[in-house]
Parts: sequence; C-alpha cells; structure tokens
Amino acid sequence: MAVNRSKTSKVAEAGGAAKPGFIRIKLVRSLIGYNRSQRVVAVGLGLRKLNSEVVRPDTPEIRGMVNKIIHVLKVETVEEQ
Repeated sequence: MAVNRSKTSKVAEAGGAAKPGFIRIKLVRSLIGYNRSQRVVAVGLGLRKLNSEVVRPDTPEIRGMVNKIIHVLKVETVEEQ
C-alpha cells in the first residue's frame, strides 16, 4: 500500500513548531436558558460572567469550543499577545 506524502504540514514546512495565533473571546449574551453543555464550554474557555474576555491560542480545540457557542460570543483575531 503506497502512502501519498506529497502534502506536508505547516510544522514540517517551517522546520519546527508553528506558532499559533491568538483569538480574543468575549461573552456578549447570557447563557441562561441554554444547555448545560454550552455553559460548561463557556467555563472551559474561562468565560464566567457577562462581558468577560479571554485571549486563547488559535488551535483546533479552542476553535471547536468557540464554534459550539458562537451565538453568544464575539471573537476577534489578535496579532500578538
């Protein structure tokens, strides 16, 4: 079975670990009335109160959490922390 290795990752191209960017996440709507799992995701991101903000690395794990509760968040990209 031949393996196609023509596609290389960013890590391989850079010769080391690629530095992820950062995203600023702000809780702009209350989580009252939403599923418990959505409230748990907000706490996992570090958002505890309304209008609280956090800066997190832009990784697939964080993006997945943000996408789950995007309807109550404001998200913007940050160049440097």
